[in-house]
Amino acid sequence: MAPPQARRGNALHAGAWWLWALGLATAASRTTDPLLLGLIVGVAGYVVAARRTSAPWARSYGAFLRLGLFVIALRLVFSVLLGSPIPGSHTLFTLPELPLPAWAAQGIRVGGRVTAEQLVFAFYDGAKLAALLVCVGAANALAHPARLLKSLPAALYEAGVAVVVAMTFAPNMVADVARLRTARRLRGRPTGGVKAVLQIGLPVLEGALERSVAVAASMDARGYGRTAQVPPTVRHTTNALTLGGLLGMCAGTYGLLAAEGAAYGLPVLLIGLVLALAGLRLGGRRSIRTRYRPDRWGWRAWLVAGSGAAVAAVLVHAGTVDPDALHPGVVPLVAPTLPLWPAAAILIGLLPAFVAPVPPKEASQ
Repeated sequence: MAPPQARRGNALHAGAWWLWALGLATAASRTTDPLLLGLIVGVAGYVVAARRTSAPWARSYGAFLRLGLFVIALRLVFSVLLGSPIPGSHTLFTLPELPLPAWAAQGIRVGGRVTAEQLVFAFYDGAKLAALLVCVGAANALAHPARLLKSLPAALYEAGVAVVVAMTFAPNMVADVARLRTARRLRGRPTGGVKAVLQIGLPVLEGALERSVAVAASMDARGYGRTAQVPPTVRHTTNALTLGGLLGMCAGTYGLLAAEGAAYGLPVLLIGLVLALAGLRLGGRRSIRTRYRPDRWGWRAWLVAGSGAAVAAVLVHAGTVDPDALHPGVVPLVAPTLPLWPAAAILIGLLPAFVAPVPPKEASQ
């Protein structure tokens, strides 16, 4: 069955897009194979191209791609200038080395011999971080973070506002820069160079300040921050459950991401999730706000979120079964290979491109 045309009533829940993107990011964190990382970036890019709209915030994906390339280049520059603990026998070139005192030279050097092994290791490391940034950029391009605010538990509403405002900074800044560059181009003014960047920067900062004032005014008009009275016992129990649950979730997530803690990571994560949900349930009694037309979580949202979770689960399992397949060797230097069944699992992440509602033609890229 072909996916329907996107409307207000059947729009995919924003949380589904974010869970899908976080699943891909978790998979990217489990490997340094550039072929698998490139496949994850390709899957995210295909879904974004197929399901994003032409809204200004949806154009931030390209900025995240450029940011990822910048991260890779910066990681390589740091490896060349500051050295690397990775031993290597294939010397590419040698830079003049700056002598350092004994207390500062423990594992650090400035200049010196640059090997192919250390550059390949730096590239793998930078590619992993770049893939994580691209996954976050895909979520920003597919679902506006402000839509998540309506679906947050009442106990997290205040913190959610701060997170949403922070996460919308990059998409709004990209939209402002594109609008100002277009205006300068229509006036016959240059859009490149240091002078043009400085002239564009001031209006971008002014726009950010104006949005902050508008958001503050709208929040004040809607009674933001007003809470109901609850007994002290309920308040203290809520704080204990929420704090303990969040700590358990952090420990469980770390266990899942680290190869040594995969055995205990899932149970600790589930226990922490249960405690956090109980705390948030009790904490919701303090909120007196109502929701207007909340987004629905339908079967398409389950498929989208489940596809990201499936990709993450398979890569986590692959890291415990055959970790060498997900981490190409650097010493000795070998060419990376593409593990077949982890690569096939990453392709599950393409499911949203076929089940999510199709944006209107006039709103698509």
